[in-house]
Amino acid sequence: MTTLFIADLHLSDNEPTITAGFLAFLQREAVHADALYILGDLFEFWIGDDDPNELHDIVAQALAELHDKGVPCYFIHGNRDFLLGKDFAKRSKMVLLPEECVIDIYGQKVLILHGDTLCIDDPGYLRFRRYIRNPIIQKIFLSMPLFLRQKIAGKLRRQSKRSNRTKSSLMMDVNPLAVIEAVKAHQVVHMIHGHTHRPAIHDMTIGGRLSQRVVLGAWHDTGSVLRVDPNDQIELASFPL
Repeated sequence: MTTLFIADLHLSDNEPTITAGFLAFLQREAVHADALYILGDLFEFWIGDDDPNELHDIVAQALAELHDKGVPCYFIHGNRDFLLGKDFAKRSKMVLLPEECVIDIYGQKVLILHGDTLCIDDPGYLRFRRYIRNPIIQKIFLSMPLFLRQKIAGKLRRQSKRSNRTKSSLMMDVNPLAVIEAVKAHQVVHMIHGHTHRPAIHDMTIGGRLSQRVVLGAWHDTGSVLRVDPNDQIELASFPL
């Protein structure tokens, strides 16, 4: 058996191939796992659990069926779907986790997170993140009519794409000191995150201890999954969609 980790699928109506690949992944591989962890940005955007999008219903049903077959699914919010709420989690039978969470994987303590909070070399993004994560701002946004939320979300996505084109590669990656601080704060030697779309397994030495940081890949032309088994074997793999 294995425990699976994925992130950054960015599911949307505009990418049916990725959705089909995800559904096939659930049916063919995830169904045989001990658990599935989704570390954020499952969806390209999320404007509220009340959005009557057929894609959301399809995904919720598929995840609920996975749960019913004995495979629990855990979810950490990403920077795209941070408004995904308890109603959708209930429909999909997912467990919502805090943005930084230490879990036990076959006797090993592992810190899991989306990863955007580690990108401290982009202060503009972090300021924006603090603003939009404010519970008052979120409550105001979710109280707006659906069509207005859609317009705002579309505008923010366009602005984000324009902004990212002007940012350096270093700015958009995690900061090494932020990684060290997170590892030390949670007293772990293993970290798994997504967000940067740079899949890799990084070996590090922190505080005299060997540590490991795994970065999950995004789903574009291929899917990406981290497999961890009870023998401490890990595999970061990609597969065609």
